[in-house]
Amino acid sequence: MAESVQSSVRQQLLAAFSKADGEFVSGQALAEILGCSRTAIWKHIEALRQEGFELEAVRKKGYRILTKPDKVTENEILIGLQTNWLGKEIVSLETTESTQKEAHRLAQEPFKEGTVVIAEEQTAGRGRMTRAWHSPKYTGVWMSVILKPSLPPYKAPQFTLITAVAIVEAIIDVTGLRPEIKWPNDILLNGKKITGILTELQADADQIHSIIIGIGINVNQKEFPDELKDIATSLAIEKGEPVSRSQLVQEILKNIETYYHVYMKEGFADIKKRWEKYALSIGKKITARTVTGVIRGKALGITEEGVLKLLDEEGTIHDIYSADIEIDQKG
Repeated sequence: MAESVQSSVRQQLLAAFSKADGEFVSGQALAEILGCSRTAIWKHIEALRQEGFELEAVRKKGYRILTKPDKVTENEILIGLQTNWLGKEIVSLETTESTQKEAHRLAQEPFKEGTVVIAEEQTAGRGRMTRAWHSPKYTGVWMSVILKPSLPPYKAPQFTLITAVAIVEAIIDVTGLRPEIKWPNDILLNGKKITGILTELQADADQIHSIIIGIGINVNQKEFPDELKDIATSLAIEKGEPVSRSQLVQEILKNIETYYHVYMKEGFADIKKRWEKYALSIGKKITARTVTGVIRGKALGITEEGVLKLLDEEGTIHDIYSADIEIDQKG
């Protein structure tokens, strides 16, 4: 209980610094905002310093944050987070097997919608079809988002596409790079993978209980293992300089919240247009490897349900619900 109260006070403290936008906030003002003594404020300031925040203290002026650490802790994300509800509850872990596994556990407890599980390192990160995901410490964004929309299960695939658009636009805003989406759940830069999205359900036959969206982004890796170097890259490699992971997380959460509301109020049409604008495969010849066989043809686009439409060489249009996609470089 005491830890929960401390976390709440720390969040209010960071919100006050964020609102001050680099200006000093007096100790007295902070004490009034938080409803605690100036001695308690000093203790919270020291705790932030231990996390890596650089704070300036000037007599008769108060405190201000000069620099933030390149970490993805709860405090680091909350300061400057521009959302109403998404990411307001953050479970920040130094090391975990998988943020997705932890989020599944939390989703069965009374955690709020919009809770985010984020880690500095995953020891058993995974992607689609239980594939391993390389998640080295202090280099990437490894997080899972818990959503609880009042929708039937067949609506769940749209959330992979919503998340893809949110991530692409966050990357554009933060780095100036322009990634492309490879259906159904990969984001590429210069033909190499930088992001994977894993969407999983907890649901009854007619009602979603929760959607767990796992996001893995290669941000500041300088190199990859031999088996990945030809197919994976990072934002830092492509941009030529490190990228703020916390800023990227903040932009992603803001975008997911925005498009979540658009989808729930207005449907999928606008998001579909955005997705197709960034899509790598639309209009190109592709090979789709499904569980039932291989289909070759032209990718026409996606449906309102997020299903890929593929026109084969005989003129038949196939609905592709799940597949590994290869793009014909000559097509």
